[in-house]
Amino acid sequence: MAREPLLVRLQEARRRRCIVVTGPAGSGKTTLLASWRQALLELGFDVAWLSISPEDNELARFLDCLVASVAQVDPAVVREAAMLDGGSVDSDAAEHLSVALVRGIAAHPHELVLVLDDLHHLTQPAIHEVLQWLLDYAPANLHIVLSSRGSVRLSLERLRSRAQTLEINPRDLGFTQAETEQFLEAQLGPLEQRTVRAIQELTDGWVAGLQLLCIDWKKKHLDPGDAGSLDAFARAPLRDARAFTRYFEQEVLARLSAADLDTLACAAPCTRFCASLCAALAGQVDGVVAADSLLARLESDHLFVVAVEGRGTETWYRLHPLLRETLLARFSALDEARQREVHARAWIWFRDRGQFDEAVRHAIQAGEATAAADLVEQCALSLFVKGERRTLISLLRQLPAEQVERSFALRIWMARSQLYLRELDVCEQSLDRLEAQLPEGAAVERFQIALLRSTLCVQRDDTEGALALLPQLIHAPPGVDPIALGGRNNILSWLYMHQGEYEKARRIQLDAPRLLVDGVPLVSTAGGSLQGRCLVGLSYALEGRMTHAERIYRAVASETEHGGKARADTYYLAIALLGDVLYELNDAQQARALLESRVDVLERITFPDAVLRVLRLLSAAHWQADNRMESFAYLERLEEYAVKQGLDRLLAYSLSDQLRRHLMLDELMAAEADLARLEAVHARHPHAAQGSVAEIREQVERARVNIAVAHGDLDGAAMRLGALIAECEARGRQRVAAHLLIKSAAIDARRGRELPAREKLMEALRRGHRLGLLRSLLDADPTARKMIRDLAQTGTLDPVLAFYAERLQSSHARVLSQGAPAGGSPGARAAGAIAVEAFSEREIEVLRLLAQALPNKKIARALNLSPETVKWYLSRIYVKLQVAGRDEAVARVRDLGWSADSPPTDSTRPR
Repeated sequence: MAREPLLVRLQEARRRRCIVVTGPAGSGKTTLLASWRQALLELGFDVAWLSISPEDNELARFLDCLVASVAQVDPAVVREAAMLDGGSVDSDAAEHLSVALVRGIAAHPHELVLVLDDLHHLTQPAIHEVLQWLLDYAPANLHIVLSSRGSVRLSLERLRSRAQTLEINPRDLGFTQAETEQFLEAQLGPLEQRTVRAIQELTDGWVAGLQLLCIDWKKKHLDPGDAGSLDAFARAPLRDARAFTRYFEQEVLARLSAADLDTLACAAPCTRFCASLCAALAGQVDGVVAADSLLARLESDHLFVVAVEGRGTETWYRLHPLLRETLLARFSALDEARQREVHARAWIWFRDRGQFDEAVRHAIQAGEATAAADLVEQCALSLFVKGERRTLISLLRQLPAEQVERSFALRIWMARSQLYLRELDVCEQSLDRLEAQLPEGAAVERFQIALLRSTLCVQRDDTEGALALLPQLIHAPPGVDPIALGGRNNILSWLYMHQGEYEKARRIQLDAPRLLVDGVPLVSTAGGSLQGRCLVGLSYALEGRMTHAERIYRAVASETEHGGKARADTYYLAIALLGDVLYELNDAQQARALLESRVDVLERITFPDAVLRVLRLLSAAHWQADNRMESFAYLERLEEYAVKQGLDRLLAYSLSDQLRRHLMLDELMAAEADLARLEAVHARHPHAAQGSVAEIREQVERARVNIAVAHGDLDGAAMRLGALIAECEARGRQRVAAHLLIKSAAIDARRGRELPAREKLMEALRRGHRLGLLRSLLDADPTARKMIRDLAQTGTLDPVLAFYAERLQSSHARVLSQGAPAGGSPGARAAGAIAVEAFSEREIEVLRLLAQALPNKKIARALNLSPETVKWYLSRIYVKLQVAGRDEAVARVRDLGWSADSPPTDSTRPR
């Protein structure tokens, strides 16, 4: 029955940010929203519907369901979120996924209504936090509907103050007397007014009570006009859920045949079911037709069995929550042997159809823990390759701990999961225990442990530790799985690169045989060939051959962009490395566009070397654009990441870059403080001569050179540079060597050594041209451009180098044009109108603190927000202010006359 008054209210409020519908079970919430859904679809709205069950009260599972429900509208909306969906799940990861989902919805061309039905099943604070983010970050085209039996535990005050909510409570949901009369007449025929009034009083207009009354009268063939019939019904009033359950047990279930009741009771442990599953659970192999007839009849008679979307061609159903509770109580009353038998049938049915999560859950409840463990072991490789790592982790955690301990394979998968979730210390402890318990021999097992230890070293940026494991990895024993073989190949390439053996690193990938999993080439995951191709590209980039690297990165990114979560890791690695190349080739704007919105995710799912490149290039790109604060913010972020992860090499790069920026701003004291901290980092690794940690010494030497130049000690700086260039050349770091040659030429020029300066500049140009470098030369010294221009004007360059010098000159001019704000200076632009919507209250709070030039962390602390949330608000503020970054925003806020004491008011807000 259509609830016209409520439907009208919903239609009028369809563009509000949040609609809340609360009422007890059987109050008609879902039916009301289903009717409204149809009306919305007719108006051109898109509707995503998520029916929540008690099993969804776990963060990872809820996120899976949320993404899947929105994907039903348009898979493109959740493309980025789906790529994150297989990753580790903590508060940061959940927020990143929420932001990715919001971005996808914002780009969707239609209005989208997201309905979350039976919200009361969600009690985890982490899930409530996700829902709060969705409300806080929701774009204009997203409308969220929350349906719950009880109050919604979310903060709606701000939305209420802006009239952005519609709240429908139990009193609203109850039928009016007119609606009760209309409903009863449709079910039973005309009734006297006094009978309608009496029924309205008995049921308080509760829809489920009215429905059951009609069912009862029909079954008993009572006369609705007979007052005695009404009196009999009044002895079991239906005003709440407990009365509903009692009545349902006594008056409805008791009238089903024993076979039908047994079928429903056996199905109750499953959240959803179909006819073939019901027949299997009841032990009636030939009973599919009967089960199908039963379920269809119960649904058509509105007896609280509801058809839902499901897998395959069969119709799937779920029980009304109160009916399920009643049937579960009946199921629990069965003897334990019968319960285990039903669960055993369930796990076999789900296993045979590849629904492993349900299969394992039922196997354990059937007392078949060994069979459950065997199933997980059998499907683990396939799930891992498909990117279903969260499903695999869930399966592993369902198993009893003692069952996992009995299986080496499961313990290895558990260690892999810990590594994937970045639980590095826990993973190391697991590997220690596992290795201590291995018998003599066990070559395959020891190889797998060595491989995981080396991968652990990569995540810790510990090349020296990984090199110590190299002898154990070179020769893989027979019987090693494809994931391990591919992972070994990629680890070897990574190690050889950091030893400067670039061709050897590439040969590992090019000579490797094709690896197959279930007859399909292994291309995804950390052991896949696509990851290997990224490493080939990285070997070229480290060598300085940037155009080779760019072609490889672009090809891999193209192949993985639409590959879902199975290829998400490789996609993000490819674009991280591509961004580094784009900056080198002087396309800083494209590098920022590619990476800036994804930097949070990149931090989480790529290895430290990629994070280092991304944060450094974003800092350099902002420095080019004269966004000084943003540039330092990325270096501070790199420092924070390095300290948190214990990665001294990354910390050294951050401090060295900060030192250089401080010197360019004539902040000598700050630069010297950076050097002191850098020296302290170096002191922790005094004898590091190879591997990635050796780069700490390189950064210290470069910092010492810059400080020496600042103090006028040009001879000392030149001496250090000469040794450093020789060291980089010996290690094959040609890109760095070319950069340092420019620096050395500049110092020699200042020393009056014109001939050596010219020779070094010529050699740097030769190398730069051969390698395809641009920014490495231009960023080496503030005088680099002038030196190159002066050399070109002498006419001594051959035509090829002359053309290359022209490219460098034009590259610098292009940077200047890109860095200049559109339409003139920030102040000039501020004088014009800002054609954007008014700022929200929270954005105004952020603006007030931004006007004080506070960094993100301090803004976050002041407003009790996370730094990620502050960044989200700032990105929206930049768009509204029409600026490119923080420095321009601060200037513009001040030009507009807004400050901490004078925030924008209604008269000064942009319109």
